[in-house]
Formats: sequence, structure tokens, C-alpha cells
Amino acid sequence: MRDQTKLLLVKLAHTLIWIFFVTLIFYILYSGWADCINAYTWFAIGFVLLEGLVLVAFKMFCPLTLVARKYSTSEKENFDIFLPVWLARHNKVIFTTIFLAGIIWVAIRLLEKQG
Repeated sequence: MRDQTKLLLVKLAHTLIWIFFVTLIFYILYSGWADCINAYTWFAIGFVLLEGLVLVAFKMFCPLTLVARKYSTSEKENFDIFLPVWLARHNKVIFTTIFLAGIIWVAIRLLEKQG
């Protein structure tokens, strides 16, 4: 298999996994907003936190970025994923902020129920 084909497969996998995590992050936000905190909310929070630990373990790089690096010398922020450059560049800041907003909203809802 050619490097170009391998890179395409990594980009596709990376994009699908990214969509999965973005969906989880927005579900957490929705759960807090809609006051609909359930097992799926906790599943989503756990998975996103686990992804955060993976990023920390890999010095804030997704492991798939490191795999893709074997098949490309591109310096573009989106060489390894099907995202616009601006989103790939600011991905962690944008979605960490949304995740934290969701966590805060969930925490507020839980505190409201106790009070």
C-alpha cells in the first residue's frame, strides 16, 4: 500500500474518531442545558477525560497524528484530519472550552438538585 493511501486511511479514521468525541462533548453540554443527566452523560465525560489522558501521555498530540507523520512531511495543521486548517489549529482550545462549559453546567444541575 502506498504512503498516500495509508495517509488517507489515517485521515479518515482520525476524522471519524474526532466526530465521535465532538458528539460526546456536545452531548455533555446538552445534558447540562436540558437537565437530562444520565448514564450516557457519565459515559461521555469518562471517554472525554480518557482522551485527555491519552493526549497528555502523548505530549498533547493525538496518537493518530504521530502515525500520520510517518506518511507525510506536510507542516499543515490539518495534514492528518479532514478539518479546515483554522479548526485543526484551534481544535483543542475550542473543544476543551465547550467540554468545560458542559461540565460546569452538569455540576450546576447536580447542585441544584441537592439544594
